Amino acid sequence: MSDTASLLPPNASPTERAIEQSTARLGSVATPLRKLWNPATCPVEWLPWLAWALAVDNWRPEWPEYIKRARIAAAIEIQRHKGTVKSVKDTVASFGGSIDVVEWWQKSPRGIPHTFDVSVALSGFDGEPATAQFTDDVMSGIDRVKPVRSHYTVTQGFAMSGAVGVTTYARAAVLVRLELTEETS
Repeated sequence: MSDTASLLPPNASPTERAIEQSTARLGSVATPLRKLWNPATCPVEWLPWLAWALAVDNWRPEWPEYIKRARIAAAIEIQRHKGTVKSVKDTVASFGGSIDVVEWWQKSPRGIPHTFDVSVALSGFDGEPATAQFTDDVMSGIDRVKPVRSHYTVTQGFAMSGAVGVTTYARAAVLVRLELTEETS
């Protein structure tokens, strides 16, 4: 490296110049930042790092890829509204569930201040029922984003979609008429 391209001062030590030369080629390494910072295009193996960088509160490696990507995509909005009902709803939605929240002041008669009721409908992965671990992950997510002073009760449902199938079959049947006669001797 020539002295004219160097950003080091003229009195730089030989060690500093050697470090500058060894790191000079790092600028030519292609880094697809837009791809890495986008939860939809980030390679799967980099998702935990992206989740960490965006402050996703809870993370499990066994979650399916679509849950991981949804959690990362919602992370900024959840953090922005942390401590509100919106953040609770966004958290449950990022897990693929639906939620209904009724706060204490919305009840008739009014409930205990700083409490709310949550009705959560969850389905597990690939339409399976939600496991206890997955439900705990969702509840942990709610605990992390709810207002700190608030307490809540949970009613859990099961979200399921599908089609109704009707099956018919035919069976050949033979009817035999039996007659009973009484014999007299």
